[in-house]
Amino acid sequence: MRRLIPRGTLLPSPRALRSIALGSWIASSLTLGLVAAPAAAQPQPAGAAQPASKSGPGTQAVKAANDTIASLLKQKAAPGSKEEKDLAAKVTTSVRGFLDIDQLGRRAMVDNWQKLSRAQQDQFLALLRSLIEDNYVRGLRANLEYQVDYAGETTDKDGNVTVATKINTKRKGRVYTIGIDYVLVKDGDKLRAWDVKTDGVGLVENYRTMFDKIIEKDGFDGLIAKMKKKQAASGS
Repeated sequence: MRRLIPRGTLLPSPRALRSIALGSWIASSLTLGLVAAPAAAQPQPAGAAQPASKSGPGTQAVKAANDTIASLLKQKAAPGSKEEKDLAAKVTTSVRGFLDIDQLGRRAMVDNWQKLSRAQQDQFLALLRSLIEDNYVRGLRANLEYQVDYAGETTDKDGNVTVATKINTKRKGRVYTIGIDYVLVKDGDKLRAWDVKTDGVGLVENYRTMFDKIIEKDGFDGLIAKMKKKQAASGS
């Protein structure tokens, strides 16, 4: 299966960011590269889904977030300038409102979550948020050219809404398509995403494989040490 960003890489490069829209840009920003993880199994659906509809509340939520964040990513500011930092803060706020990083992290740590103390859980989620959000500014330095097609949405028996999109973009003059699926759930009065799948490969499953491998070898403290090392290297 083709993947835009290989698992086990370091933080996303400007080249990787140049050809991606919100979904695949988020996927790249979430690539931690803490370990060269083995290929993860294809995530299975949570339950039988209703027939796809062309548009609905899920599609509207994804489109609104896509439009807002993409418009910010396309703005130009001098690297390291106050304007760039202000833009990065706006992107961070927008993504936080759409992507539930805490729920993503809890689901990815499902095999070990109940074994952790509350302090350990809080420490892990804080580091995960920091690592992800530190990458947002990289998107501001990318040249994005793409078109998003919304292919419909389905709702499973557990209330998860999956919105399918196709990102049509170019690389070196060649047109190609990336499939991005957003998995959303109701959070208060709005829908928020807890997983993003690039060509069928979910972030939660990738993270779960990575975190489980590190914890099995080095324990939870080893995972935290790797995350802190990555944080220090990126200047968080």
